[in-house]
Amino acid sequence: MDGHYAESLDIGAMAAAAGYSRAHFSREFRRVFAASPRQYLITRRLERAAALLRNTDRSVAAVCHAVGLTSVGSFTAAFGRTYGMSPTSYRAQFPPAAAQAVVPVCIVRFYTTPVRVKESEISAGVGQVSTNREVSEKNSL
Repeated sequence: MDGHYAESLDIGAMAAAAGYSRAHFSREFRRVFAASPRQYLITRRLERAAALLRNTDRSVAAVCHAVGLTSVGSFTAAFGRTYGMSPTSYRAQFPPAAAQAVVPVCIVRFYTTPVRVKESEISAGVGQVSTNREVSEKNSL
């Protein structure tokens, strides 16, 4: 369900795939996730919508449709109940998506990947974990 949040929910098909009756599937789902399948799906859709509002410049209507909802009014009301504000107000709290710097993954990995500490450094008391960036800065001094 998490990977297919934009698709329509067919509880009968999900129950059949799990080998349960529709009623038993719904009961077990509620027991495990503390929400009905429909409530769970709406929550996932709203979480994804919030991410799209933060990270893209798509219109509220486009975000609504991208997460599998059809009524912008219902989407706005559900978003407001969940996040305490309208989608537009929520988006206003974050920098515009176009202004966000996109950092290539290779750069992120270079600066955040830990470097293995050598046995000799551990026994000498050095033993601090360094990142690639810290190592290159030490070597350039």
